[in-house]
Amino acid sequence: MEIQKLYDLDDIEFEDIAIGLVRLAKNIPAHEFFYKINQNNNLTFSRKQDMVFHGDYYDYYFPRFEAYHKFTKTCFTFISNKSSESKQKKIQTELFSEEENIKFLLNNQVDVEYILHSSEQFPDFSVILLPENLVFPIQDYTLSSEEELYQIIQYYE
Repeated sequence: MEIQKLYDLDDIEFEDIAIGLVRLAKNIPAHEFFYKINQNNNLTFSRKQDMVFHGDYYDYYFPRFEAYHKFTKTCFTFISNKSSESKQKKIQTELFSEEENIKFLLNNQVDVEYILHSSEQFPDFSVILLPENLVFPIQDYTLSSEEELYQIIQYYE
């Protein structure tokens, strides 16, 4: 009697994930931004362990802030698009290496301050009341499974 194969990894289709792009209207520090968000919501965002991206020459650290919505049972995560810190692993010997000491998770969206992610498959970011005059409307964005940020978010989820 043969054992039936439950699934084949090659047949698994990875679903795209929806994220929100948060652009700030004013340049304010993270602690002030999240203080204002926590004042307006029944959510309490707190700093979690930084997300780490390992490059060839640098390790990049991206601040993360999480909150849990009690009624919808959803976890919301803000991830900084721009690295707050980088640690050099080895000296660059190539003249035109494309790795610098600052990294953006979304290279084509450098004006985005935070990436908003939810534990829901179809997130509703309108649950979070953002401070008026500090934030532009959240832009919906879809990450495909081929993108590097998709893999990073899945790892930290």
